[in-house]
Amino acid sequence: MNIVIPGANIFAAVRGFSTVQPLRTRIFALLWTTGLISNFGYMIQSVGAQWHMTSIAPSADMVALVQTAITLPILLFSLPAGALADILNRRRVLIAAQLVMLAASTVMAALAYLQMLGPWTLLAVTFVLGVGAALYGPSWQASAGDLVVRDQIPAAVALNSLGFNIARAAGPALGGVIVATAGPEAAFAINAVSYIGLIGALIVWKPVYPERTLPPEDMVPAMAAGLRYAGHSPSIRAVLLRALAFGMAGSAVWALLPLVARDIIGGGPVVFGTLLGALGAGAIVGAFTATPVRARIGAERQVLGATVAFGAAMIATAAVPAHAVAMLCLTVAGAAWVMALSTFNVNVQLSSPRWVMGRTISVYQMLIFGGMALGSWLWGVLAQGAGVGAAIIAAGIAMFASLALTRALRLVGPAASGGLEPSGHWPEPEVSLDIDPESGPVVIAVEYRIPHARTPAFLSAMRAMRRIRRRDGARRWALIQDVAEPELWTERYESPSWLDHMRQHVRATASDAEVDARIAALHEGPEPPLTRHFIARPLIGDGAAKRLGLSR
Repeated sequence: MNIVIPGANIFAAVRGFSTVQPLRTRIFALLWTTGLISNFGYMIQSVGAQWHMTSIAPSADMVALVQTAITLPILLFSLPAGALADILNRRRVLIAAQLVMLAASTVMAALAYLQMLGPWTLLAVTFVLGVGAALYGPSWQASAGDLVVRDQIPAAVALNSLGFNIARAAGPALGGVIVATAGPEAAFAINAVSYIGLIGALIVWKPVYPERTLPPEDMVPAMAAGLRYAGHSPSIRAVLLRALAFGMAGSAVWALLPLVARDIIGGGPVVFGTLLGALGAGAIVGAFTATPVRARIGAERQVLGATVAFGAAMIATAAVPAHAVAMLCLTVAGAAWVMALSTFNVNVQLSSPRWVMGRTISVYQMLIFGGMALGSWLWGVLAQGAGVGAAIIAAGIAMFASLALTRALRLVGPAASGGLEPSGHWPEPEVSLDIDPESGPVVIAVEYRIPHARTPAFLSAMRAMRRIRRRDGARRWALIQDVAEPELWTERYESPSWLDHMRQHVRATASDAEVDARIAALHEGPEPPLTRHFIARPLIGDGAAKRLGLSR
């Protein structure tokens, strides 16, 4: 007899979905497994750090500052880390990040064993751990495309989330037992050891990176390019602002959970570990179901549902001071957290071309964790003045208030953000000068002849073209019309140097080519739109002119 279970099609999709397919790639499986061990160590260390703070500086704001010390470095250093992920060898960046975290954990364990780990020292070393995590995150996320094909990136993101949340589910409970039986110093030592396997796996990994046709950007211009791309991409910009609001409101749970365990429920480190375990267990459910549910209902509805569920779970946790109720609510919150963040993450990755992937991920991480760092401090201050329960309820209300962003900042599903592969449709400019790559600025002028009847469509298409040009680095973009020949239009913009303009050529995508084709179809005449390149020259003397071949 066949029994029909409501929602069974979702679970069937989970079983049939290729979430585990990346694990068939040996190096991905090795990195994922050793990363899982490292995540366990990190969660055990987190329990030890937060609980140790409750014993040496038990005020709510100091306990909340532990979470701030973990997340603030991501706000401060994610963008440089993202630039490093795009301009350097990502494997080396990953190894360096792991070595920083190994060193910080070793120092923390040694100071704890020597009973020299005071509250501000604990925060300082925790901050260094956060620096390592900030350096690691963008390179690891961007490496998904180096480990699996693009179609498997959502599965790889889901697996990475699953691995972290398996550790989040079991690690805190294990950490609570370790802290209760052997002290926080043991938790710190275990975390230090957990990095060794992942470092070894990264050393073994030998990725093949695409050959660079142009030299890498310098750090500051690379960071500016990442911010510019994110700011001029509507789909990424919506994700960033929604993630910021979600992270600020949701940070109350992570920052104040030790005080929920101690003050609302009246428990100790084991209870705290079980509450973190409930969050992690929910997160595992969320990691398994996020992709098929998102495919069924869409990114926007999934984030909306997760926001409502997380806000309600926070309010119920504070309003009903019972361990069992808190476990149930936090399980729901964990699933909602992963469903929202995995949707944000996938949308950013699949809305970004490879050349800027590390930087767009870093901007996303900077805002989500920066929001968490700021929120952790704000909710800690509120808890100190009004009580832990009041702060948690206020955060739940703030989560509901973030739904006001839905109308103005709707999420674009990954399927609608394709066409990001390099198109190569820009022809190489004809050059009859010996040009230094660093010379400039370069002025580009594209001439179009547009009949009067096609002008509205042309202006609409040029709005899209302006966003593309500015997104890829163009400055002083303008569209000008000839007063004597109104059908003659010129698109004019600048690049800082010839090398920067060549980067614009290689950054053009298939979706950009579609916009180009739409504009070209509006152009009238036997020849395609004429593109001219001009390079600024200083006023020079005769000697310099002769060297440039400009004088007779």
